[in-house]
Amino acid sequence: MNEKHIEQVLEIEKQAQEIQEKAKREAAEIPVKAEQEAQALIAKAKAEAHEEARKMIADAQSSEPSGQGGADGDSANSEFEASAKKNFDKAVAFVLERVIGRV
Repeated sequence: MNEKHIEQVLEIEKQAQEIQEKAKREAAEIPVKAEQEAQALIAKAKAEAHEEARKMIADAQSSEPSGQGGADGDSANSEFEASAKKNFDKAVAFVLERVIGRV
């Protein structure tokens, strides 16, 4: 009878060790998966922000009155676009940092 109990205890300990090893492997994978998901979210947010900016620029260009303003309108428009492009990456970075909770 004692031998049976010892075998059962050894089997239970073996199962417990396997469960513990599996849990350690899964725990090690969690940060990797979280980083991958965060990178995917960042990429998606950047793509959406770029698309929204492209639409805004297209809307602004299509809504300007044609033939009016001449060179002055073109100059102001190009200055606005240059300013928007200059600050765009900063704005995207700021929004992403807010989304992922760093700020």
